[in-house]
Amino acid sequence: MCAARAQAERHDEMVEFMKRVAQTKPKMELEERNLLSVAYKNVVSARRASLRVISSIEAREQEKGGGSAVLPNIAAYRRSVEDELQAICNDVLALIDDYCLENAPETEPDSHVFYQKMKVPGWEGLGLGLGLGSARR
Repeated sequence: MCAARAQAERHDEMVEFMKRVAQTKPKMELEERNLLSVAYKNVVSARRASLRVISSIEAREQEKGGGSAVLPNIAAYRRSVEDELQAICNDVLALIDDYCLENAPETEPDSHVFYQKMKVPGWEGLGLGLGLGSARR
């Protein structure tokens, strides 16, 4: 079922489905781990792409000067997408720590390595997507 969602590019649904699998299945198979990773990667990538577009529009409006009437709305929308991205990244990081790593058998170090590597895009999404360290936040 998740593979069908992936092919249909229904990544938000794919995340929810794989999240339930990770929370209820003690040991995920390689294909399931890959589907979980792809789902979160695509959802994070989509939000980051949205942020790039919104930030570009916001910058153009700022360059126009004169106190654009739409600028506050654009900034508010950017913040809401940033909040979405942060929630998604926090969600995947918590899922990995609370379920995936906890349930991965000690006899399968590849599972542990896979989940640790999967955490990197979550942290990148938090850092790069939100412009941490910039004047915005």
